[in-house]
Amino acid sequence: MKKSIVSCILSLLVSAWATAQVVSTPQDQALWEKTLTQLQAKKQLPLATLVVSAGEQWKGTPYVAHTLERPDGEKLIVNLREQDCTTFLENTLAMATSVKQHSPSFESYSQVLQQIRYRNGVLDGYPSRLHYFSEWLYDNEQKGFLQVITGQLGGKPYQKPLNFMSTHRAAYPALKDDSYYQKIGSIEKELNTRQYSFIPKAEVSNIESQLQDGDIIAITTGIQGLDVVHVGFAKKQNNRIHLLHASLDEKKVVVSTKPLAEYLLGNKNQSGIMVARVIEK
Repeated sequence: MKKSIVSCILSLLVSAWATAQVVSTPQDQALWEKTLTQLQAKKQLPLATLVVSAGEQWKGTPYVAHTLERPDGEKLIVNLREQDCTTFLENTLAMATSVKQHSPSFESYSQVLQQIRYRNGVLDGYPSRLHYFSEWLYDNEQKGFLQVITGQLGGKPYQKPLNFMSTHRAAYPALKDDSYYQKIGSIEKELNTRQYSFIPKAEVSNIESQLQDGDIIAITTGIQGLDVVHVGFAKKQNNRIHLLHASLDEKKVVVSTKPLAEYLLGNKNQSGIMVARVIEK
């Protein structure tokens, strides 16, 4: 009996903490509900299929950057009205994953989103967010959301020091806090001890046939100190792989007009791709 009471109290405390951390609007919850309704009939399909279906539901959503930044500290932002490339990817993966749950709810969706967005799934201030996408891939592989398959596709070593955030401190308002700045520097040092691989963009056409709908595509960059400059999902269209993404150029969520290989060749700051495959949990 005592154990049951303690369990209930702990559950209430966790629920109250989660509620205090989540920031959303009624419009966001309505968009979540609409998407859930449209995906429920497909919940028996593979997760990768649900990922693409969820992403396509949000085509036309305006591209808006910096929606996670708040002056009052780090919160779990659920914004389905406006998305950038990373939040679109996170929202979509969380949506598809939560649909697979026995009784999906906005709260369970938010919990999955937190798991995906933060190191080890723990929201503990600005530095706990997975800012570098190579770490995002690593951390979410450890949590069982995906498998990085770049190496299996013949990827080449991607040896590049990561220090963009610490060397561009003024571009990140939260790094005015000295403790956050120091933590980010420590995270960068840790990331630079790991080994990564990528597929140079000139070779993407050679492995295109091995890509599948719903694969996570992380586009690497030649910009010094930075690993990934853009992300999205693979989407097969007319027997070619395109990119389902929140596009800065088109200011909305779209499927790229050009196939992925040609899309990359047309962007001088894009050097290649990392690839991950989503996993049923």
